[in-house]
Formats: sequence, structure tokens, C-alpha cells
Amino acid sequence: MSTGAKPKKILVVDDNEIVIKTISLKLQGAGYQVLTAMDGTTAVTVARQEMPDLILLDLTFAPEIDGVPWDGFRIMAWFHRLDGIRRIPIIVITGSEDPATRQRATSMGAVAFFQKPLEHDYLVKVIRATLGDTIK
Repeated sequence: MSTGAKPKKILVVDDNEIVIKTISLKLQGAGYQVLTAMDGTTAVTVARQEMPDLILLDLTFAPEIDGVPWDGFRIMAWFHRLDGIRRIPIIVITGSEDPATRQRATSMGAVAFFQKPLEHDYLVKVIRATLGDTIK
């Protein structure tokens, strides 16, 4: 990112406020603008309005009050249906250790897969590589 360039936007989607705050602080410290969503409906709305450069997406969410049973896979499917958003790289962050979950996420287009607890420095390195950033 060159001096004076507008910071790239990253949408962090997770239903855990502590995870969102921790990732947000790390990404802001690395020079990114952070957008957040704690549920699927908000994630789709924010992505449509803000057009982030990258999405960090958890896979497990509590059922929403309005009855829509969102999970990360459903959110990914919605992102793929939306013009412009379908090309945004998605990095999955999840507590799941199931190899089938990783396989499903990558088959749906996730560019990377991280298990929680996250290794934040490595996550930032992968984000930079994915976005083609040269920030040190």
C-alpha cells in the first residue's frame, strides 16, 4: 500500500465479539479498514454497501431471531450470488477441526482456512499476500 492510498477494507464476520475486537485491532494495526458483522443478514448488507476487498468469515453462528438459519456456508453461497461480491476473496476462520469442513469451504471458494485460536501474525501475512499488499 503506497503512502496516501486509501486503506483496503476487510469485512470480519463472526458471532463472537471478542474475536471480532481482537482481529479488528490486529488488522487496523496493519493498516486495514475493518468492517464487522455478527450475523449473516448484516454480513450480506455490509458487503453489498461497502464492497470490501476481503472477507474473513466464521462458519458457525447461533440461530438468528428472525428464524433464518445462517451459517458460514450459507453466507458464502449468498456472497457468490451477488454481482461484484462473488469475486471478493474469502478466508474462513473457524473452530472446526473437521477435514470435511475445510474441504467444503475450499470447494466453495475460500482462499484460505484458519482454525481458532488464530495465529494473528500469520493471518495478516496471508491477507497481505491475498490482496497483493507489500506493507511490512
